[in-house]
Amino acid sequence: MEQASTAATQPHVKVKKEKALNQGYWQKYGVFYLMMAPALIILLINNYLPMLGTLIAFKHITYESRSFFENFMNGEWVGMKNFDPLFKTSDAWRITRNTVGYNVVFIVLNLIIGVGFALMLNLMRSKFQAKIHQTVMFLPFFLSWVILAYLVYGFLSPLGVLNKTIFPAFGIETITFYQDTKWWPLILPLINTWKGIAYYAVIYLAAIIGIDKEYYEAATIDGASRSRQVWSITLPLIRPVIIVMTMLQIGRIFFSDFGLFYNITRNSGSIYETTQVIDTYVYQGFLVSGNIGLSSAAGFYQAVVGFVLVLLSNFVVRRISKDDALF
Repeated sequence: MEQASTAATQPHVKVKKEKALNQGYWQKYGVFYLMMAPALIILLINNYLPMLGTLIAFKHITYESRSFFENFMNGEWVGMKNFDPLFKTSDAWRITRNTVGYNVVFIVLNLIIGVGFALMLNLMRSKFQAKIHQTVMFLPFFLSWVILAYLVYGFLSPLGVLNKTIFPAFGIETITFYQDTKWWPLILPLINTWKGIAYYAVIYLAAIIGIDKEYYEAATIDGASRSRQVWSITLPLIRPVIIVMTMLQIGRIFFSDFGLFYNITRNSGSIYETTQVIDTYVYQGFLVSGNIGLSSAAGFYQAVVGFVLVLLSNFVVRRISKDDALF
């Protein structure tokens, strides 16, 4: 009888313990959830609710009403028809090639030059001079593409510095940059690197500064040179940061910086062969035809491909080094 009564009371005791644990959990961590609530609400409103707009990629929106919500609800489902201009036109290959090609070059340059600048800044003996160099490097990063577009135009225009001052001094003929496609695969990576390299350099520099100095002291005692210390200590220890930054860029390999490709090129139709990317193509198509379905289809296409690329790159990293993977 006593054993039966004890067994009968065990579930009640277990429930009471679980309730006590739950109450203790919320008393202990409830304030943190409360602190997180504003950020979570903003994240939900700004990042997740707009995802409902991806349904526009599969609908034909007609402007029968002044209310966009009514137009959206009354829109006819058209399946994959909005994706046809992306995959069945002669422009599809060109804009995809340009988007992916430029971003691959940007990723490589941001990695090599960013790490290189970080190493040089770390080796500077005068911290004051290092701060001055970082400040000067960051100046283009905070300038808008509109301002930079005018600066670039001042160099590349027919009456610019290059064609009127520098080229004549070396006997070089005038180059019409805004009508010649062959120069822009060089110009655009150069400008993108000049504007954004400080951001990557500072991130890599912060990772380098966080390395324990005892590693370098031990290497110096063993007679390792500076270059050997970089290859054997610095680069291996900042590898997780390099992987994360590279994967974040890979996730946006189907997205392009609109300001770079639209403003810097001055939207010149003569050089579309090497400068038009998915973002500018969709923008121009929307302005001309007002086809919101095409814009949504391109955005959905970019998001899905970017997400898949992040998963694939993380899978590859996980197979090579499990500790360096994001998840």
